[in-house]
Amino acid sequence: MGKKIFSGVQPTGNLHLGNYIGAIKNFVDLQNQKGNECVYCVVDLHAITTKQDPKILKSNIRETTAAFLASGIDPKKSIIFNQSLVPSHSEGSWMLGCIARMGWLNRMTQFKEKAGKDKEKASVGLYIYPVLMAADILLYDATHVPVGEDQKQHLELSRDIAQKFNLDFNAPDFLRAPEPLIQKNFSRIMSLKDGKNKMSKSDPSDLSRINLTDSKDQIVNKIKKAKTDNDPLSDDDKNLSDRPEVENLLGIYSSLNDQSLQNSLNEFSGKNFSEFKKKLAEIVVEKISPISIEINKLQKDSNYIDIVLKEGGERANKIASKKVSEMKKIVGF
Repeated sequence: MGKKIFSGVQPTGNLHLGNYIGAIKNFVDLQNQKGNECVYCVVDLHAITTKQDPKILKSNIRETTAAFLASGIDPKKSIIFNQSLVPSHSEGSWMLGCIARMGWLNRMTQFKEKAGKDKEKASVGLYIYPVLMAADILLYDATHVPVGEDQKQHLELSRDIAQKFNLDFNAPDFLRAPEPLIQKNFSRIMSLKDGKNKMSKSDPSDLSRINLTDSKDQIVNKIKKAKTDNDPLSDDDKNLSDRPEVENLLGIYSSLNDQSLQNSLNEFSGKNFSEFKKKLAEIVVEKISPISIEINKLQKDSNYIDIVLKEGGERANKIASKKVSEMKKIVGF
């Protein structure tokens, strides 16, 4: 039996190889598994928990959608939409916010990390956005949610909220507690300049990441300059954890080649880094360059992107508004 999948990506712009391997590639694989129903959301309501330039936000929503489409997410097979098109997300979030408890939100480690020392100046939205995330998931009766380790706690909160709603209103199984789909391998792609830090668009050095809009020459140049170490490659992976940059590059190669880390180690054992980097550049160019070309093409046709989002929003709204309508009856509205 197929799974009902829900996942979202923030429209931060400048999506990179880490976003592709850690999330979007998996979205495409899930879409193409027989029987799965997939809903993929550009979570623009989440984006405004921190201040956004309205023009840049609009552009980023389209760019993220273009990356979905260019990577192989098919609007005929999956629902693709941006969150703000479906008012039920906000409405459902309010009702679930009245179910959630302060103690639960106070335990969310991501808020502590993002708010930093001066949490009094953080927006209320940043504090309560895990409740909106719960609404995103629960309104679609999602059975499974692909999440990274950093979002696992938020998914557990979604489960707690669903169970408490069902219990409080004597509505067994009305809100479905979703299961996490945690990518076991290659879920965290690290910086090309520092294997201990995640690949990030906020890193001041563009050489630290491969953007999904990079040209072939840019990809080759960045991999050539990627940090490694002086020890040779071997087929023994026991000491790889002490070589974070090498482990990261091997992880990128393995993921894009759909093979195990051990197979990649066997392939390059005894060879020098220049030979490995040449092969790595080839596979990254082969997989990412067509995506880059397609993103750039799609971005010139914002009308098409807007139509995809509008049609996806209408399909999503049919599902979500029906669930919110049922919630209202249960609550007593």
